[in-house]
Amino acid sequence: MDAMKGIIQRYQHKRISLVEAGVTRHRSIFNGLKALAEGQPDAQLSKPEVVIIHDAVRPFVEEDILLKVVTAAKEHGAAGAVRPLVSTVISPSADGCLDHSLERARHRASEMPQAFLFDVIYEAYQQCSDYDLEFGTECLQLALKYCHIKAKLVEGSPDLWKVTYKQDLYAAESIIKERISEQICIVMDTEEDEEHVGHHFEEMLKNELNHVKVTSGSLCHPGRDLQQIILEQCYNFVCVNVKTSEFEETQKLLDVLKESNISILYPVVVISVHFLDHKSVPIGQEMENLMQIREFAKEVKKRNILLCGLLIYYPQEKQKLQDSLRQGAIIIANLIKERNSGLVGQLLVA
Repeated sequence: MDAMKGIIQRYQHKRISLVEAGVTRHRSIFNGLKALAEGQPDAQLSKPEVVIIHDAVRPFVEEDILLKVVTAAKEHGAAGAVRPLVSTVISPSADGCLDHSLERARHRASEMPQAFLFDVIYEAYQQCSDYDLEFGTECLQLALKYCHIKAKLVEGSPDLWKVTYKQDLYAAESIIKERISEQICIVMDTEEDEEHVGHHFEEMLKNELNHVKVTSGSLCHPGRDLQQIILEQCYNFVCVNVKTSEFEETQKLLDVLKESNISILYPVVVISVHFLDHKSVPIGQEMENLMQIREFAKEVKKRNILLCGLLIYYPQEKQKLQDSLRQGAIIIANLIKERNSGLVGQLLVA
């Protein structure tokens, strides 16, 4: 419930009410109907003339189908979407052999959404048995069994027939990835020298990611800036290590994120950025130190936090440094957009 409230608040959805789910699908539907019924002690919603029941795992449905099932429900009392059978339906014998198969042209597969006159479906659920609630008798069958009304079947469109469970999931995943990639928080340990490469990199990120909201947080006062950003449900963090090439600042950030529990709903991407002055530090030694990221990443992945590293070389000739910083910004943008768990624990180089 808290996760859903957070989504509604973040995206400012209107006209949405949450109802506690039941232990089965039908008990969840019954809870929703009770929230809409008149005369209920906790009812805060007005009773509708028609109610639509739909599967949460198939959120995408054509407006035309909704209109058809609602119109049919107003006339007949109940209506549901159907589609032609694709697979062959067979009836086995008692010994496990084929008895007979159904003629597909004469039958249909039932689909959601289904629509009902509210009083019809509410009365059906009030009268139905525990068996119906536990073992999922079809909603239309409940209306027929307990209210003795017609259930009109509405043919779905060809596009609706083509939609599969996996396609629904892929589409939903794409939308979620796009939404949660719209904001990045840059966390940087303090450095008085404004000409330090870390500050140049921060500005490069803000310039390159012009389609993304980039904000800055501070680990010096985590109770203020950073906590506020987390409350706004930011799922992308870039930890720019300026004073040290080790993981002290990144570890602090990870501790704050773990305590916030923000990653319970969606994976949080953390990119630990490090700068290497190849003139003063042997590259082999530096790479060995930074490979600690694998252990950190393995630990926090259990908390749904995807950690990877980014190494940027400097000092360089000015133009080469700008190119490296720009390349780093592009890498970060792709890591956040793709959210590829296969790159967790990897140390990338710009």
